[in-house]
Amino acid sequence: MDQFIHIVAIVFWGLLILSVLVYIHEAGHFIAARIMGLRVREFFIGLPCRIRLSRVSKKTGTAYGITPLLMGGYTLICGMEGSESQCLPRVLAYVYKQGSTTVASAAQDLHLDEIEIETALLTLCDWGSIEETEDGFQTLARDAHMRTIYDKGHNFSEAGSTLAGEPHPFAGTQKAFLQQEHSHTYQTLGFWGRAFVLINGIFINIVAGFTILVLTLSCLGITGASNSTTIGSVDDGSLAAAVGLKAGDTIVAIDNHEVLSWNEMAEAVSSASETAQPYSVAVLSSAPSNDGSAPLSEGDAASFVRTFTIEPKSPGEKLGIRATTTQVHLSLSDACVAAASYIGMTAAAIAQLFNPAHFQEVLSQSSSVVGISVMAADAAEKGITSLLILTAAISLSLGFMNLLPIPPLDGGKILIEAISSIIRRPVPIKIQRIISYVGVLLFILLFIVLLKQDIVRYIFGG
Repeated sequence: MDQFIHIVAIVFWGLLILSVLVYIHEAGHFIAARIMGLRVREFFIGLPCRIRLSRVSKKTGTAYGITPLLMGGYTLICGMEGSESQCLPRVLAYVYKQGSTTVASAAQDLHLDEIEIETALLTLCDWGSIEETEDGFQTLARDAHMRTIYDKGHNFSEAGSTLAGEPHPFAGTQKAFLQQEHSHTYQTLGFWGRAFVLINGIFINIVAGFTILVLTLSCLGITGASNSTTIGSVDDGSLAAAVGLKAGDTIVAIDNHEVLSWNEMAEAVSSASETAQPYSVAVLSSAPSNDGSAPLSEGDAASFVRTFTIEPKSPGEKLGIRATTTQVHLSLSDACVAAASYIGMTAAAIAQLFNPAHFQEVLSQSSSVVGISVMAADAAEKGITSLLILTAAISLSLGFMNLLPIPPLDGGKILIEAISSIIRRPVPIKIQRIISYVGVLLFILLFIVLLKQDIVRYIFGG
């Protein structure tokens, strides 16, 4: 039963932390898209799936929801997937003249190939200009100013508004109508606009990690080792346990040399144990024993100094004691410095993936969702501070990993946009898809390697 509860806790905390952080990441893309005036069709926690719970916003037209495949999330921004086509103006005008159509009907009436027609219709769906139905394709609801539910300021109560599936007349030319629709899509943005949308998810993850660290270090504080010589705990089976040292005892001398701090005491123990010769530890204990220990002073009969002889079995054998701990609250400025330093270390560690000499080392220190879930459950058991620090660490790692220039990660998409900007024409969709397929394959292989590593590490104890 305990094992079952532990497994449930691992799944729960893993899903909770990853879902929240993916939500934050996708929220960054969503906010940036809305700032740029783009249409956003869907904003979901979980990977795309037919089984879903959702609600469509009457204000933005965006479907907000959740799917059962919680290890991910997505924001469906209009104009990110569609292909360019010469027949787009004619097809868009045709749909709004008819109200609804099928691929076959449109191909026949427009005297175009069905594949070309279907590609154009799907592109217009991706733009949020029309929608797909069970029977084919149809218009969206539009107000008198041609605004859809995705556009700001729409008002379907105005005279001249039409419902979805109804014909809607438009003023001007087919090309002007298409340009109006194109202006609400990702494709209409220049390089910097696209980079802003893509990088904002990464930015939000890094900001979230930084904020969590700062608030945790300053408000909740962290447990730190005290530099006093009072013993916090004694390891089972250690030299200290063998002679009877206990938590709460205060070490005052090592081999008759007075020690005033934990660091000083640790150095003295290390020096005394180098040759595996016996050495003495004088301890200030709060209660007398039957071994004839003498009071520390005549006026303090409640404190006694006891001397223990430690006999190491091998050179350098550890005494087996741990320092007392205290809760440390950093100032806001110190917390910001510590958080910034941790961000730098995270970025440097991930950058080592490009260094062949350190690639295997970084890989061995990485984890799959299984390892993250196990660590999350362990952190939750230790307390809210440990859980928040782990959450911040995962958020930072998620952000910097997405910055890697490998499609389909955001960094890979930014790289493709940069190449398009340099060569002054879009990278062909076919090439983009091939690169993305290669990137997905690499990540599947990486996932398998990390999963195997986590199974050996956490299940078999390797």
